[in-house]
Amino acid sequence: MAKEITSRSENYSQWYIDLVRKAGLADYTEVKGCMVIKPYGFGIWEKMQRVLDDKFKETGHVNAYFPLFIPKSFFSKEAAHVDGFAKECAVVTHYRLRNDGTGGIEVDPEAKLEEELIVRPTSETIIWNTYRDWIKSYRDLPLLINQWANVVRWEMRTRLFLRTTEFLWQEGHTAHATREEAVEEAEKMLEVYADFAENVMAVPVVKGIKSANERFAGALETYCIEALMQDGKALQAGTSHFLGQNFAKAFDVKYTNKEGKEEFVWATSWGVSTRLMGALIMTHSDDEGLVLPPRLAPLQVVMVPIYKSEEQMEEVRAYLQPTIDGLKKRGISVKFDDRDTHRPGWKFAEYEMTGVPVRIACGGKDKENQQIEIARRDTKEKMQWSIDGAVDAIENLLEEIQQNLFQRALNFRTENTREANSWDEFVALLKEKGGFISAHWDGTPETEQKIKELTKATIRCIPLDQKKETGNCILTGNPSEGRVLFALAY
Repeated sequence: MAKEITSRSENYSQWYIDLVRKAGLADYTEVKGCMVIKPYGFGIWEKMQRVLDDKFKETGHVNAYFPLFIPKSFFSKEAAHVDGFAKECAVVTHYRLRNDGTGGIEVDPEAKLEEELIVRPTSETIIWNTYRDWIKSYRDLPLLINQWANVVRWEMRTRLFLRTTEFLWQEGHTAHATREEAVEEAEKMLEVYADFAENVMAVPVVKGIKSANERFAGALETYCIEALMQDGKALQAGTSHFLGQNFAKAFDVKYTNKEGKEEFVWATSWGVSTRLMGALIMTHSDDEGLVLPPRLAPLQVVMVPIYKSEEQMEEVRAYLQPTIDGLKKRGISVKFDDRDTHRPGWKFAEYEMTGVPVRIACGGKDKENQQIEIARRDTKEKMQWSIDGAVDAIENLLEEIQQNLFQRALNFRTENTREANSWDEFVALLKEKGGFISAHWDGTPETEQKIKELTKATIRCIPLDQKKETGNCILTGNPSEGRVLFALAY
């Protein structure tokens, strides 16, 4: 298998693109800015969906589906929201094509829509317009709904998974009787995302609140999880928004409380997208290809027989079959690769590139010695194990790999989180080392914007566990009540 990819040290950006394409995750299409997610990549996304969907339902949410198209007038009802998305909207103006008389086609000018439709960049407006008909009384609350969908945000510069014109995501939209319930919901969903990132993706995250400049358009508060990639850049991995009553007022969504008085409801929205695929890749993978945590790997264990004849191959299969059956009974995905079109060395390279956590090689001598050869993808370590007790040992090894990947990423983040106490120190750290920089900020949007203009660094979050500490802003010298996390980001 031709598996060579650009090294991370040579060109990190090209390494990422090479890996996504050669590992069979996604590829470009003729539609500028859009990607095709290939079966292997979609298999990982499906596992993400399955775990998250279960978590949502465990917390009382149900799935629904809302239209792809949103009337333009809906966006004008919430000023901050329309300002936040206006430059990213794809607009449908006509509904029919016609023959242009030369064998081609053209847009029929007589088929102009009375009102243009926006291809959804997010669904708050269409959903809250619907909620007006669904919510009448306190008995209808809370309303806890999620949808799995695609969205379109027009992008000029795109990168597979990380930033594409169309991407897949889930978006939760909830309505509550009180402010306190809505805030509790937003914080609860942040915890769901953090738990998923750390315990399933093996990606350590910082939980925090966005600054006003980075807040979701139309939100009163945006909670987020931020991860650090191997090149020292941050990636926003998920957000949960407390929307207050902004959308309820914009779309006149009221309920009658127990005292018979009408009140506006309180709202949240929250979501993660296929951007998580980018986070997964850039947190764990190496110069040989993809590295996957076992809990998200479509294929967790692969067995490659070493043989010279069909008879020998069948003998190896029979030898390994009890182990295969035992693994499957425990819900572990396993494949016996009996393809005779490729040699074992080619298969080893393929499975290394695609990040299969555990690879087993077995031939006639292994059978004679009642053993198997185990190779783990995370450390590339090879071991000879007895076939007796192999099912237990492999199951334990998968858990060990899961934990090792998390700890390795956590160690990297710890080593690349630094404090800066002056402007010169901040600029030097940003230029020389990257990573998260913990520094004082005076709390004003103007200072935040100036820092961004001067360095391209943004405030990734105000950590929820922020230590209250008086100091002076690194840029203005004005008083600060605590440190925030800065970084260059995707």
